[in-house]
Amino acid sequence: MTDDYLQRILKARVYDVAIESPLDAAPRLSRRLGNQILLKREDLQPVFSFKLRGAYNKIAHLSAAIAVRGVICASAGNHAQGVALAARERGIPALIVMPQTTPTIKVQAVMDLGAEVVLHGDIYDSAYEHALTLVRERHMVFVHPFDDPDVIAGQGTIGMEILRQTGGELDAIFVPVGGGGLIAGIAAYVKQLYPRIRIIGVQPEDAAAMYQSLEAGRRVTLERVGMFADGVAVRRVGEESFDLVRRYVDEIVLVDTDEICAAIQDIFEDTRAVPEPAGALAVAGIKRYLERSASAGGGIREQRLVAINSGANMNFDRLRHVAERADLGAEREALLAVEIPERPGSFLHFCEALGQRSITEFNYRFNGSERARVFVGFALGHGHPEATAVSERLRAAGYQVLDMSGNEVAKLHVRYMIGGHAPGAGGAVDELLYRFEFPERPGALLRFLHCLGPWNISLFHYRNHGSDYGRVLAGIQVPRAERADFLQHLQDLHYSYIDESANAAYRMFLAG
Repeated sequence: MTDDYLQRILKARVYDVAIESPLDAAPRLSRRLGNQILLKREDLQPVFSFKLRGAYNKIAHLSAAIAVRGVICASAGNHAQGVALAARERGIPALIVMPQTTPTIKVQAVMDLGAEVVLHGDIYDSAYEHALTLVRERHMVFVHPFDDPDVIAGQGTIGMEILRQTGGELDAIFVPVGGGGLIAGIAAYVKQLYPRIRIIGVQPEDAAAMYQSLEAGRRVTLERVGMFADGVAVRRVGEESFDLVRRYVDEIVLVDTDEICAAIQDIFEDTRAVPEPAGALAVAGIKRYLERSASAGGGIREQRLVAINSGANMNFDRLRHVAERADLGAEREALLAVEIPERPGSFLHFCEALGQRSITEFNYRFNGSERARVFVGFALGHGHPEATAVSERLRAAGYQVLDMSGNEVAKLHVRYMIGGHAPGAGGAVDELLYRFEFPERPGALLRFLHCLGPWNISLFHYRNHGSDYGRVLAGIQVPRAERADFLQHLQDLHYSYIDESANAAYRMFLAG
């Protein structure tokens, strides 16, 4: 099957609905990175995503007798809009199964394109299974988001355009990876014509299904995936796309949430466009790739690197979270937890030890003991080495310092909760700390509280970050004799959770 993709892509029917997206220079980013960075602007497509290419190519190749039955897909966003638009152009019915957690703006966008929407389940997997049931009941054609040759070929037209726009004069193409359809199509085309061009996939560290599958030599299914870059939040990659990736892709680079947020800001500063998190993955990957090369002593300079800006279906309320984390991801800010003497003048002495720095955050609360805890954020001009130097200077001055810049609980919750030690000599007895994620919809938080069981909640922090999933940090008092029952109860709840009882941020700022 892999050998005929060149023909499939050349014959793909995408331009009835898609545009040949521009390949724009990113001058600010290029100057900063010492390489020429080009942005393939799939965020400018009619549905603000590349997904309509594959969806339309699949639907356009259906025979009239089959197409008249209509098409169905499961999707929480971009693929849904692509299928809906393609079906409207073909004049056939479309049914889209979406998780109940899908933001209203995306549901309405699909309905505006004339498709029927069915809301089912809390996650994509539930919607997918229900869609397959409806396929059997209604005899419609299922349009897979990534594991289909026609879909892969449609996405591969992006590679065809890049080669035409650059004349093949480039060094690497960085591609966001979820289920693998996009990178499979691009790689299958580019590598058969210009095998010297590196094809590099980029995935979030908490949704690395393709990376882990390549490491294992087979497709693996992730137990859970992070939802920040929801456009690539796939637990299992496609069979066809995995075969193509193994054959043609050079490597997969992993990035974290902060790096994605920084990349969103980078793209905005060069284009004034705001990509969705998955749409900024490629830029984040370029930065990680170049940083890794520099750390290894090589350093890559003056190369021509293309990043696929895959989509811009960003919920507006997520921008708050992106802005909070972008400076950390770009190493423009550091967060430190510091112990200082609890006596008059010590706060002033500590500020003097920090020097003439721009303080971005400072959290402190008097606790009546001999030591006070301070949570401080400050701006960086020279990245992580500067933060390390500041920490070492503070330690030399006699302060106990812990760098919290990479501590997820500190960044997501604790920075907003400083001063939360349990009162009294014994504190909160038998307290455990857990971080939970659950589908965000009306009543979800109340239902979560009802499900926690008979144990006393001694600490609770909930903050809506504008995503499809709510996040909670909870302290729960569980006597040692009941901990086996408690852990079994957590398993039965089917909520995503992480035990943070040993987390350094919790121990310093919240524990009794």
